[in-house]
Amino acid sequence: MKILAFTPALRGESTNLKLVKLAAGAARQNGAEVDLADFHDFEMPSYDGDLEEKGLPPGALGMAERVRAADGLLLSLPEYNYSLPGNFKNAVDWVSRIRPVPFRGKSALLLAASRGAVGGIRGLWQAGIPLEGLGVFVYPDMYTLPHSWEAFDETGRFRDDQNQSRLEKIVAEYLRAASRWSGPR
Repeated sequence: MKILAFTPALRGESTNLKLVKLAAGAARQNGAEVDLADFHDFEMPSYDGDLEEKGLPPGALGMAERVRAADGLLLSLPEYNYSLPGNFKNAVDWVSRIRPVPFRGKSALLLAASRGAVGGIRGLWQAGIPLEGLGVFVYPDMYTLPHSWEAFDETGRFRDDQNQSRLEKIVAEYLRAASRWSGPR
């Protein structure tokens, strides 16, 4: 199974970046081939129909190519103002203009690391809406990490073994479900 993993968090020390790297490692331990993408590679302007008429930006085309090559997605999304990150939604909007829609028939596990007490779940609920609308099977369980600034050591590993166990469990469960998913391609 091929998995595309990324976070739209752009900060080098982002806890969502640390989380998606650990999730990618857990997926590899379960036999998945993982493409861990740097969201900077998907740079694109704000969606604009006039720009679209001139052609899709290289970042959108690159993201579409990598989504197409994957069977599933591991997405670690920060929660911004109780919702999903604007740069992620913008990227989804651009990629959705491509036919056939690259997201259709894929599956996704949503993850979030947040400084807050609810771990970013509100943003994940919001992120599921456009993904499902584009034909993605969003795995019903989500991984949230509250108080994330305390969760990682200086090497990017979890300080608490329970966080690692919980992540490994949900990634393994997602991969089992995703391997059975046979949506339209």
